[in-house]
Amino acid sequence: MASRSFWKGYLKLSLVTCPVAMVPATTETQRVRFHTLNRKTGNRVSSRYVDAVTNKPVDEDDEVKGYPRGEDDYVMLEDEDIDAVALESTRTIDIDVFVPRENIDWIWYDTPHYLTPNDKVGEEAFAVIREAMAKSKVVGISRLVMYRRERAVMLEPRGKGIILWTLRYGDEVRDPQDYFKSVGKTKSSGEHLKLMEKFMTVHSRSWDPSIVEDPVQDRLLDIIAAKKKGKKNKAARPPKESAPSNVVNIMDALRKSLAEGKRK
Repeated sequence: MASRSFWKGYLKLSLVTCPVAMVPATTETQRVRFHTLNRKTGNRVSSRYVDAVTNKPVDEDDEVKGYPRGEDDYVMLEDEDIDAVALESTRTIDIDVFVPRENIDWIWYDTPHYLTPNDKVGEEAFAVIREAMAKSKVVGISRLVMYRRERAVMLEPRGKGIILWTLRYGDEVRDPQDYFKSVGKTKSSGEHLKLMEKFMTVHSRSWDPSIVEDPVQDRLLDIIAAKKKGKKNKAARPPKESAPSNVVNIMDALRKSLAEGKRK
C-alpha cells in the first residue's frame, strides 16, 4: 500500500506552477527494532539529558543548542535564531538551474523521494516539466527546507513521476584524490584481465531486489517467533573467518576461482 505524503507544496519553473506531494522513496518500517529493558523488572528504560557537571536532569524547556567557541565555552542558539536563516518558503520547489544528468556523481546523492502531482489540474504542468527534462537529459537543481535544514535538491524524471534527491553539502564529500593518489600505477596483464572477465561473466545475473535481502532480519524474526511460543532458541555460532593467505600466483588463483564458480 502506498504511503501517505509527508510533504505537500508546489513545483515551480518560471511562471509554470503545479501542486505536488512527496514521500520518501525508501523505508525502514520492516526492519526489526528493539527497546532497551531493565532485565530485573522487564520495564522499558527511558533516556534523559543530564547536565555534564551537576549530573542533574535537564528540563526540556532548558535544552538549547550550543556552538563551541573554546574549551567549555559555547555560543547559545535558540530555535528562533536557527529558523531565521531558513528559506522564506518551505513549500515551493523553485527550479533554479538545469545540469546534465551525467555531471552529478552518485556520491553527492543523499536521500531519494518520490514527487507526484497533487491534483488533476496540475498534472499537465507537471508532465511538461518532467518530459522536457527527460528529453533534454538534464536534472533540475533547487533548494528546499527539509528535516529542519535548508538543502540542495536534485529533480530527476523517472517514469511518470520525478525523483527528488537531497544532495550532500560540499564539505560532506571528501576528495577521492586524497585517498587514491597513493595507489600504484601497476597495470594488469591481458591474460589476467581475460580470466577475471570470464569469472565476472560466470557470476553475472540480472538485477533483482532479492540480491540485497537481509538474511539477519529473517533469522531474528524466527528467533522472536520461537520465543513467543516459549521455545528455547539454539544460538548459532557465527562462522570463523580465516585471514586470507598471500596470493603468490594470480593466474592460479583466478583459474581456481573460475572453476569453483562454474561448479556452483
